[in-house]
Order: sequence, then structure tokens, then C-alpha cells
Amino acid sequence: MSDAPSADRILILDFGSQVTQLIARRLRETGVYCEIWPFDADPARMAAFAPKGIILSGGPASVIEEVAPKPPADVFGAGVPVLGICYGEQAICDALGGAVEGSDHREFGRAFIDVTADCALFEGVWARGQRAQVWMSHGDRVTALPPGFRAVAVSEGAPFAAIADDARRIYGVQFHPEVVHTPDGARLLANFAHKVCGLAGGWTMANFRETARDAIRAQVGTGRVICGLSGGVDSSVAAALIHEAIGDQLVCIFVDHGLLRAGEADEVVRVFRDRFNIRLVHRDASDLFFAALEGVTDPEVKRKTIGRLFIEVFEEEAKNLGGADFLAQGTLYPDVIESVSARGGPSAVIKSHHNVGGLPDRMRMKLVEPLRELFKDEVRELGRELGLPETIVGRHPFPGPGLAIRIPGPVDREKVRILQKADAIYLEEIRNAGLYDAIWQAFVALLPVRSVGVMGDGRTYDFACALRAVTSTDGMTADVYPFDMSFLTRVAGRIVNEVRGINRVTYDITSKPPGTIEWE
Repeated sequence: MSDAPSADRILILDFGSQVTQLIARRLRETGVYCEIWPFDADPARMAAFAPKGIILSGGPASVIEEVAPKPPADVFGAGVPVLGICYGEQAICDALGGAVEGSDHREFGRAFIDVTADCALFEGVWARGQRAQVWMSHGDRVTALPPGFRAVAVSEGAPFAAIADDARRIYGVQFHPEVVHTPDGARLLANFAHKVCGLAGGWTMANFRETARDAIRAQVGTGRVICGLSGGVDSSVAAALIHEAIGDQLVCIFVDHGLLRAGEADEVVRVFRDRFNIRLVHRDASDLFFAALEGVTDPEVKRKTIGRLFIEVFEEEAKNLGGADFLAQGTLYPDVIESVSARGGPSAVIKSHHNVGGLPDRMRMKLVEPLRELFKDEVRELGRELGLPETIVGRHPFPGPGLAIRIPGPVDREKVRILQKADAIYLEEIRNAGLYDAIWQAFVALLPVRSVGVMGDGRTYDFACALRAVTSTDGMTADVYPFDMSFLTRVAGRIVNEVRGINRVTYDITSKPPGTIEWE
């Protein structure tokens, strides 16, 4: 990334850990801007970035392997503080004259360290003689320290569980302070940023907003920007920010495929056209989408059909507008990290998403991605800063293909109508119970099953539906939300009584893995 939004910044070099993103999250929570780059980043680029501190992440490799990833030599000659985490500590020792060996006593999961000396990293958190819980994940261990270093903590399996070279301000920890299983880890990272690196921690959404607005104006100039607006959090915040920067040079295209939740299409138009006065093209293409989906049962074919039609309709509307110089996307920082990951992620130019995939090549527009330095929760914070309503900013994740993948089997208007009503009741009851923000994602799936029921003096033969609600931090894993039975009974009663077409309600209690969050 270029033109970082803060001069007080830390660079995280990624050696492939599954939790590297958490390091950035912890630092940003303290008001410190940081970025994650691959461990083999260009030294000239690093020098231009001018970080005030460098963190070396963990990783799955072993420094004793012949082709182990190594930190750039410039890291230790830059004169800025360095913190190595797990593999990062071993990489420091290997590079500066210490020794690392494979160990028969490996440590994975919860462990305890004994603090043997004070250091700046521990100040106000741990004192000499204290025992502290941490989270370990290593097979190798440091067996000899480089010149100038001293041990400041030990564990049963690691004689150098934390090390310090105070003169050069280089520190290493064998454990992972970024994970919640190290209860004091966030405070240790805050110490590194504020006490060791001397950063003030003034990075806020307000100053990001101002910097991003200036960057958009500088990039776009007098050009026109088109934004594919879905009504989701990312595209909504991107549109609001870009509009604040360039006004009527932005035109949003809202392709309504008829597969949104009840009332959402009207809300998108009301918020962006009426409240924010953004130029908005609302294309109701539902007839086109339902015709193309008729008889389609394969989930992947559904997704590809919807994605293809979305692009075709978007292109058609963009052409009607006379084209544009730029395409706005709600690309987030995790997408950017993954594209340059030390784990060998795809070098994608844009994120794969049904409403933007393929557009830049076919339409020959440059990309405007004002959110590419933010995590999801930061995007929500920026949305609130911009004045977007909580119904958009706090909205649960919603799949691009919409309700089509919550209706296993063929999709038609009647099934969508039934599902929209049931879903609206479910979400209303969740909000009434004050549980919406405690749940990562909640929805109803309309099952391809009809069951016999009794209503009044007659028998029914209607659809069954499944309620789904999960808790998660990133969507990669998820646990079922533990509703009490009275809540589920109340929701089931309302759905069966108020939604014609459903006579049986179930609750999906499958975690991810082995299941997925969505049904298709």
C-alpha cells in the first residue's frame, strides 16, 4: 500500500502464521497504525514506509531448515525497535548469532512462563518472580542467545521464553501475545508500540476519514467514479466516503436481483438517494434473475448464474451512463493481506465477489478502494463516523447471491416471499431480545422438504424451515448461538402462524466445521 494514513506506524512482517492479522488488530486497538507485509518485502519499499517499529510474526517453518524464510538484514540495521513472536524470536536469534534447535519438549496450547527479569516490554504488566499464562505453538526452541541479549522469562519447554536486548531495543517472545489465550498479550503489544517505540497512538477513524478523503480527491481528480452498491456494509461505507470526497462525480448502481431480505431494496434507495443525496441508478432486474434461475438446483450454478447476470446488468447500466474512469470497490485489508500472503495466497488484483468480479478488465476502469487499509470492525466504525444508519453499519454478513443460497433446490418468487417473511420475523425477535449484536449471523433457510401439519380442523402439507444463528470472529469457524427454548418456541409459533407456506420450524445446531454457516 502507498501513502499510509499515519507517520507513526509499525510494520509487521508475515512469516505465515494463521494469527498474524491479530497482531495488527491488537495494535490498532491502541490507536497505532500498522500494516502487514510478506517477510521478503523489498528493502527499498520498507525504507520508504519508514516504520517506527517492526514485528516479526510467527510461522509454520523451522529456522533450522535449509530454505527457511529469513527476515531482511535491513530489519536489524534500521535503528528501530524489533519484536519477534514465536518463529520471529527464533529468526532473530538465528540471524544475530544465537542458536535454535529442534526440541523433544514441544509446547502447543496453554502454557505458563516464569518472569525472571524486568524489561521495557513487561513494564506495568509483569514483574520479576511472577508466573503468567500464555499460549504457545512451537516445536523448535532457542538454545543460545546472540550477544547482547538476556533471558527475561522461561517456561518448562523454552529456556528463553522471552528475551531482550535493551540497548538495541530488540525483543523476542516464544509465545503468542496476539491471541486471547495470552490474557496479558494485548498489554505487551501496547507496551512495545507505546513504551518501546514511543508512539502516541493517535490514529483514529476521524483522521483516517480526512486522509482517505484527500487521497480519493488526489486519485480521481475530475474523473467519474461508478460504484456497485449492494446495500452491504463495505460497499455502503465506500460509497458514502467517496461521495463525501467528490460529490456528484460518483454514481452508484444498485442492481436489485430480487433476492434481498424483506425491505432492503427500499432501504438502500431511501438511505443513499434520499438521505445522502447520492446519484443512484436503481435497476430492478428481478425478472431477469428469476427467469435464469428457473429449475437450477446446483449451488455453484446458482452462484455463477447470479454473478454473470449481475456483471451483465451492471455493464449495461454503466454504458447507459456513458462509462466512467474509475470503479469503486469495498475491498478490505484482509483481502489485501491474503493476496500477498506469505502462505502463498493468490496474487489477485481484485477480490472475487459476485458484483465486481471481472469488471475492471472488461470495462477498462481504474480501481478506487478507499477501505483497503481497514478491518471489518474498523469499516463499521468509519460508517458510524460518516453518519450511516446502524441498520446498515451493524448489519450481519449477507451473501452476494442473496436468499438464493438459503433456498436449497430451485428458486422462485413464491419461495423467496415465504423466506423473506420468516426471516423478518426471526430477526425482529432477535432484536427485541437484545441479541442482534451478540450474534455474528442469523437467518432462516427454507428447506426443500414438505411436512404434514395440523392447523385448526385441517391438515397442511407445507415447507419446513431451519433457523440458523452463530457466533464467530471472522467467519472461518463458528459456534451455534445457545438460544433458550422459550425464545425458539416463540419464534417458531410466530413463523407458523404468520407465514403461509411454512408449518414446521427447526433449529440448526451444527458448528463450523463440520458444517458451513450458509446452507449452500
